Amino acid sequence: MSGRRECVSFLFEWLSSRADCGPAASRGVRPTVHDVLTKAYYWIVAELTTLLGFGLAIVFVAYLLRQKRSPASTLAWLLVIVLAPYVGVPLYILFGGRKMIRMAARKAPVYVGTAQRSSPSIDSDTERLLRSYGVPEARAGNHVAIMETGEESYARLMELIDEARSTIYITTFILGDDEVGRALISALARKAERGVLVRLLLDDVGSWWLRRKRLAPLTRAGGRVAYFMPMLHLPFRGRANLRNHRKLAVADGRWALAGGMNLTSAYMGPLPDHQRWRDLSIVVEGPAVEDLEWLFRSDWKFATGENVPAGRRRAAMGNPEALRPPVQPSSGGTTVQVVASGPDVDGDPLFESLLSLIFFARKRIWIVTPYFVPDDMLVRALVLAVRRGVDVRLIVPWKSNHPIADLAREGYIRELYEAGTEILLYRPTMLHAKAVLFDDRLTIIGSPNMDNRSLFLNYEVALYVFALDRVAEVARWIEQLAAGCTYYEPKRGGTREIAENVLRLFAPLL
Repeated sequence: MSGRRECVSFLFEWLSSRADCGPAASRGVRPTVHDVLTKAYYWIVAELTTLLGFGLAIVFVAYLLRQKRSPASTLAWLLVIVLAPYVGVPLYILFGGRKMIRMAARKAPVYVGTAQRSSPSIDSDTERLLRSYGVPEARAGNHVAIMETGEESYARLMELIDEARSTIYITTFILGDDEVGRALISALARKAERGVLVRLLLDDVGSWWLRRKRLAPLTRAGGRVAYFMPMLHLPFRGRANLRNHRKLAVADGRWALAGGMNLTSAYMGPLPDHQRWRDLSIVVEGPAVEDLEWLFRSDWKFATGENVPAGRRRAAMGNPEALRPPVQPSSGGTTVQVVASGPDVDGDPLFESLLSLIFFARKRIWIVTPYFVPDDMLVRALVLAVRRGVDVRLIVPWKSNHPIADLAREGYIRELYEAGTEILLYRPTMLHAKAVLFDDRLTIIGSPNMDNRSLFLNYEVALYVFALDRVAEVARWIEQLAAGCTYYEPKRGGTREIAENVLRLFAPLL
């Protein structure tokens, strides 16, 4: 018995020494068993919490290091997870996912069925690079029109809807709860009532504030609306960060409108508005529309599980005379390559093709983008292009709608400026257009911004247009933009530069 009492006494003394028993100990009063056990409990919980955090950090760091990421992205996540595991690990679970090929492939393979083409193609290093990723080859024989204003884009979109006889497929990041959104829903509802198959795909985050009752006229008419990756229905699989940023409208499998415009009055409308954001759209008629339509059908299948038919096939089943014969591939027209990028695509074809194009450019590289927070490798490639004599020009908004992105871009812009890049700040309104021009042979128009989110995370689509006349048209448009710009001047200051450099460390997470 005495041995047992000695053990208990020793344990009590040890716990007393490990646990600060507060006022009783400070007054020299022997702590009670309750005091000791209470403090010991908190001490044990603290130790276990520390060990758990350490263990979680080890597990997620090991998982992170197994993924294919840029060194900058890996370092940024490592810092967050190691320095604050109880913050970093939940953030990584919610926002750290990047690729989900296996799940996407089971539901909606992006390029299956579009690999073999009989259309004439171009002999291009870039096209061969993209085809190595399974991207459909460039398609000749397209009619292409570039919409430079919100009024043009709105009018053409409404015209496409009005002329549709078989199918209307639309996907957008944001559908506005405004006059443009209401007009669009009304137009789609009228077509659904007439038997046109109408499908509208919205990103759940981008269209979060849209009141669901606004969609009722369309659903009552027989159309269907779906939300891409609903936030409140996601399992913890790191997908909250992966958003569908594609903007695309396809009618009858014959016509398509794509670009950077969301479907709100901030981007487009029936009347001119000097406060409207400056953006760019492209309208395509011809063989490339098949690839754009397939992309929508893939996204819709992923979001809903429903297979929707190709527009021309549905029209032929119901009324073969409902549609005129499609534009046939020929040596004329415009050559267009549809490039999708995102979690459902193996690799990063958009980023790597941009990198390749920068290295091969000989005359000029003109970039228009609302947000410029790119990968360091892309910045170095642009710097090297400047040093070998290429005319590199970057146009960004003087002030965007995302102040943190504006601050994060400063370090990259300063580096390009010091290398000799012409940096222009667009002042009249918010510049939301996304366009890149390489020499006289290629222009890229679509949904991707020049930032890590678009290049590595979001679901995006870009149209690579190989045509001298279209490149010249985009070049003239960029020159018009430049007339409303001021030249960039670096902002100096120790505190500001420290903030910029810190944000640059975490830029891959923005």
